[in-house]
Amino acid sequence: MSQNQDIADYYDQTLHHYKRWWKLDENLAVHYGIWDETSRNFPEALANTNKIMANIAGIGKNWNILDAGCGVGGSGIFLVKNYNVRVSGITLSEKQLSFAEANSEKLKLSHLLDFRLEDFTRSSFKSNSFDLIWCIESISSAADKSAFAREAERLLKPGGKLIIADYFDVSNGADKKNYLEKWRKLWSMAPIESLKVYEPKFKENGFELVEDNDYTYGVRKTARRMYLSFVLGAVPAIIYNLVFKNTGRFGRNNYKSGYYQYKALKKKLWQYRILLFIKNARR
Repeated sequence: MSQNQDIADYYDQTLHHYKRWWKLDENLAVHYGIWDETSRNFPEALANTNKIMANIAGIGKNWNILDAGCGVGGSGIFLVKNYNVRVSGITLSEKQLSFAEANSEKLKLSHLLDFRLEDFTRSSFKSNSFDLIWCIESISSAADKSAFAREAERLLKPGGKLIIADYFDVSNGADKKNYLEKWRKLWSMAPIESLKVYEPKFKENGFELVEDNDYTYGVRKTARRMYLSFVLGAVPAIIYNLVFKNTGRFGRNNYKSGYYQYKALKKKLWQYRILLFIKNARR
């Protein structure tokens, strides 16, 4: 089975998990919430991730933005509601696409939002179409990050920006229990890379890294929330799997991811970083 199909299957099979534990119908987010002094609760931490990324990106008036790996469309909705922009979002999951489109219509924002079922390494958009490409925890799923970097370079206008929030391996070989590998397989991610491996793939394809922000401390409460979902959800999940034996493999095992990501974070094996790249103006 292809990596793209695995990614689609993961999100299709686990959408109901996010509806329960992330209150998806209210929060429209499947990402980590970043907590700071302004965050009074989990929904505010989820919204804060969007706010922080938007501030780092320095969004301009009338920008055309691509949300690469748009999930259920929450970031796109946030952007068009708070900035004078248009957003296109792409996902591999049919269930996420339907969810995003339904909320766009419900909020009467369809004229500013365009959601599509596409691969962000080979999209149908015209070259030099976007001022900003926005990626929250999506590029970690790309098996070929160089292919994404090439496509992002093609799609961005000269001087355009690429902002990425993602997980980075800082284990330096110390992950003796393979927490990172177990976690990433449960979420259908590609192997988690170090920044040293990750950054050159973008530099070689016409990008300059202009900001590197470490928000690992800010996601600790969210990681703990995932761990608690494992603690509280493990027994019900095991019983459910015994009764419903045809449950998909990602749906069957997703509860375990809360354990592995938290243990890996506690052992300082990964970091949560937000990177801002700029496309070389001469390209």
